[in-house]
Amino acid sequence: MEKARVYLVGAGPGDPELLTVKAARLIAAADVVVHDGLVDDAIMAMINPAARLISVAKSRSRHSVPQEGINAILVREAKAGHLVVRLKGGDPFIFGRGGEEAEACRDAGVEVEVVPGISAAMGGAAEAMLPLTHRDASSAVTFVAGQCKGLTDQNWAGLAGKGRTLVIYMGIATAADITEKLISDGLSPDTPVAVLERVTRPNARALRTILTDLGGMIAREGVASPAIIVVGDVVLKSDAEDRLKAMAKRAIENETSP
Repeated sequence: MEKARVYLVGAGPGDPELLTVKAARLIAAADVVVHDGLVDDAIMAMINPAARLISVAKSRSRHSVPQEGINAILVREAKAGHLVVRLKGGDPFIFGRGGEEAEACRDAGVEVEVVPGISAAMGGAAEAMLPLTHRDASSAVTFVAGQCKGLTDQNWAGLAGKGRTLVIYMGIATAADITEKLISDGLSPDTPVAVLERVTRPNARALRTILTDLGGMIAREGVASPAIIVVGDVVLKSDAEDRLKAMAKRAIENETSP
């Protein structure tokens, strides 16, 4: 039987079959599950029926529970003797604030362990057959947040361009600003871009355009979060192009089927 402690568990991008074996075991054994709003329903259905659920769902510019409050919940529940699973979409240590939560637990004398998950970038790229690195197109990949403490506070110089791939999380609402920022840093307006929406879920969609049309395409296609943006020549790889088209077609069929 697992002892009382906090587990920061990555739920991955949506598909429950992409959970690690350890994540699935802990989800089924937890006494308390503190969960995000992006965790897929199929994964929520795997939670121990006797577990107490605490939602700390967040949306852009609105947090139902502030981060300090989430930290306090984790510490309180663990000190009460519970096996606590902090269930996060994607991976706890990639824009998941897992580092802050782990620090809070350690500072309070609570044992904490991280169970990594497949990030949206990894899951979406694999699903779309879009290699984030490729010997002919990119030898480096960088992950950034599109609306973390404001775009003006971030320095993206040199992160995108020839031989590099840039993956942007949480960038749908700020796509126009992202385009302006990258072009002003010297990136060509014709740089290929892909948007991967609702990755690994039945209604996943992948769309391709060029940088200067990024904001326009998002508006035309009604793209909504959760979605990531991939910038770079890897988007043009032939094995990815057909897959992108097929995913977009499948999403339309799923949305229009009875």
